[in-house]
Amino acid sequence: MSAASPDGMSVLELLAEGAPAARFEELLRAARHEEASDDTLAELDQAVRLASRVQALISHAQQREAGLAALVDTAHDLILVHGMDALLHEIARRARRLLNFDMAYIGLRDADGEGRASSIRAAEGETTSLSVGLKTDDDSGLGGLVQRSGAPAWSPDYLTDRDIPHLPDIDAVVRAEGLHAILAVPLGYGTTVFGTLYGADRKVRHFTPDEISLMRSLGKLAGVAIERARLLEETRAEVTELELDTSRARSSLDVQRRVEAAYIRLIDLVLSGCDPQTLAEAAVEELSGALVVRDCLGRTVVVTGTPPELAEDDVLRWTYDAHAAGCPVPMSEGGWVAPVTAGGENLGAILLVPDEPLTDGFGVRLLQLTARAVALILLLQRTSTVAHDQIRDELLEELLSDIPPQPRQMIPRARRLGISIDEPHVMVVARPEGGPEGRAAAWASSYAHRVSGLMRFRDGCVTLLVPGEDPLAAATAVSRELAPLVGHPVTVGAAGPVSGPGRVAQAHREALSCLEALTELGNLGGVATPQQMGFLGVLLSETHDIGDYIEAVIGPVLDYDTQRFTELTRTLDAYFSSSTSPTRAAASLHVHPNTVSRRLERITELLGADWQDPERALDIQLALRLHRTRRTLQHRQAASRAVGDTGSQAPQGAEAQGSGV
Repeated sequence: MSAASPDGMSVLELLAEGAPAARFEELLRAARHEEASDDTLAELDQAVRLASRVQALISHAQQREAGLAALVDTAHDLILVHGMDALLHEIARRARRLLNFDMAYIGLRDADGEGRASSIRAAEGETTSLSVGLKTDDDSGLGGLVQRSGAPAWSPDYLTDRDIPHLPDIDAVVRAEGLHAILAVPLGYGTTVFGTLYGADRKVRHFTPDEISLMRSLGKLAGVAIERARLLEETRAEVTELELDTSRARSSLDVQRRVEAAYIRLIDLVLSGCDPQTLAEAAVEELSGALVVRDCLGRTVVVTGTPPELAEDDVLRWTYDAHAAGCPVPMSEGGWVAPVTAGGENLGAILLVPDEPLTDGFGVRLLQLTARAVALILLLQRTSTVAHDQIRDELLEELLSDIPPQPRQMIPRARRLGISIDEPHVMVVARPEGGPEGRAAAWASSYAHRVSGLMRFRDGCVTLLVPGEDPLAAATAVSRELAPLVGHPVTVGAAGPVSGPGRVAQAHREALSCLEALTELGNLGGVATPQQMGFLGVLLSETHDIGDYIEAVIGPVLDYDTQRFTELTRTLDAYFSSSTSPTRAAASLHVHPNTVSRRLERITELLGADWQDPERALDIQLALRLHRTRRTLQHRQAASRAVGDTGSQAPQGAEAQGSGV
């Protein structure tokens, strides 16, 4: 600067040099010291003030330039950050450095929260553990104002500011951190606001418009970065899922290829004429473990390896479950049971106890295909005397139809199926009172094959035509096997025995009548036959065979009288007629009471000790009345025949006498 007196040019020189404000003050003092004129001093003072304004503008521009440069650096750095948590911490750190805050933190809306709530996800400069994880809502705090308006909100002294809706939890954290001034700006993308960026000081601070604007710009930049990170995470998750799907698809394809190769090998063995043992051994090479093949009767056909001991009832239950499901089902100890079927016919089952649990689809799928190969072998090995269940079902349907069967055609057809329909058979109709129907149907198919009978499953009822002469024994056997299997009581009606195809439909109707009678009487889970049901059986039987009923109830007494010429039947009738009084019975019979007592003892030996129980006593009285009525009718018929014979002989005698005269 020249040694001349200070003037406006001196101020410009200082301004060009970038001199500090103190040099301008020294210039004014020098002018006053040299006693410059008032006009010069006024001009110099005006120049100094203008220079100060220019310096302020330059400083402001420099600050804005530094802020923008910091934002550019921040944008560059945020692009390089991977992971949402790391990005949030970087944003908070940048906000704290950008405006020299004591603390900065970020709140984001809860994606799965109810209502409008946010949580503090990241913080920088905190002194307690209360801030991160703090829950806020849109009805309180600066964050609530920002979320509702989408514009910045601030307070120079938060706790004393009454214009802000306070929340005790937020105030407690602010107080614990020792914060005063807080500035909050929205985080968002486009028109969507999904969070809030906070900057706070531990002293009272009045934020300038430039600071608010710079913080708002950082919020917009951070919002874009957060949205980018979120989309990137979603994309990575989708890529990961696609990779998993691709891996699963490849694994599934590999399994399918392995299964196909193994199945082709098994089918080749079947077509080459191998036996079930060879097929099972080939399957075990792929499956590894112990394998058992059972036929429809539950008999073991093939065993490979050393299977564990299993309870027969459990094996039967698992087998029927597999047939009901139509696919392999697991059993205890990691084993599996696969049904062996052909056209709905139960041919048996395969039991596999693998060395290691079947964790992928290969083992289960190959086991199912092995069961099909076994079914194919069993079908190929069948003789001409064995037919499919469909043919057996058709035969039973014809026997049960209202069309009278032709014995000459029906009997040979049944014999070709292994059914001797001309020999005694009994009809059994069983109705499970609950449980899986598929299990009952599978059991019925197996049972019919086992006993060389016929079966039908319809409307929840199992119909069986099985060889035998005792319907009660057959019904009891069915109930004893089927009830534990389905886990519910089984109501059973039976009838027979019948021989020949002509009476099968009649026996079926009688068995159904017994079943319906048990239902009406509330005796669910019971077993009944027409013979067992006493006089009800006479009503239920279509033949109304009174003689069979009398024979079943008092036959031993009648036979004893016939063989030994005793009067036990007459004594029994008199005993009931006298209200079961031996004394009055003796009087009506004109014998001593001791005689009646001895006869009653003999009757007890013949009929059993319970013959005087109310139910049996009713049957005995009815049988006695039917016996007495039948004898009366027989005597009348005999007398009518005798009179007819006499009348037809009288004219012959007269004619003879006339001819003699």
